[in-house]
Amino acid sequence: MLKVGLTGGIGAGKSEVSRLLAAYGAVIVDSDRIAREVVEPGTPGLAAVAAEFGPGVLTPEGALDRPRLGAVVFNDPDRLAALNAIVHPLVRARSAELEAAAGPDAVVVHDVPLLAENGLAPLYDLVVVVDASTDTRLERLVRLRGMTPDEARARMAAQATRAQRLAVADVVITNDGPLDALEPQVRALWEQLRERAGHDTEE
Repeated sequence: MLKVGLTGGIGAGKSEVSRLLAAYGAVIVDSDRIAREVVEPGTPGLAAVAAEFGPGVLTPEGALDRPRLGAVVFNDPDRLAALNAIVHPLVRARSAELEAAAGPDAVVVHDVPLLAENGLAPLYDLVVVVDASTDTRLERLVRLRGMTPDEARARMAAQATRAQRLAVADVVITNDGPLDALEPQVRALWEQLRERAGHDTEE
């Protein structure tokens, strides 16, 4: 099994690289998706969050009120740390389950937005960073996600710098151009990953 960490700043195109790798045959472990799953209604994770933060972070239907919880933790490092102490171990445990189920010959790609920020690079055999210029990312966030330029800049500033991400990269995918320029890079990456995992790279 080859364990790959995939990361990239907001707007760089990491999700598109993840989608392409999945289409080629990689097993994707999506940290963001798992983080949502472990606090769904009826889970021990949601019960723990409600116990820590109070019933005010739940909707009338009993689901997690993400905007309200976000408002509580956004500017309070202690409260954010309390939330992470609940969610992160659950995410790690579920990620380990998915990885174990993938089989010994699999290429397992862990899609981790905050890989550089949380010092997670040593967990993986290889770290892939999807990189794009600040201007490109800003334009995408405004055009594709409907953010204002100030909102986009704030989201980008809250993450690691490009230099910090590139410092942990074993492979860099440059994504400043159109989608048809991205696909050949990801295809070449996939062949490299298959070779490292001990696969025959012939189709």
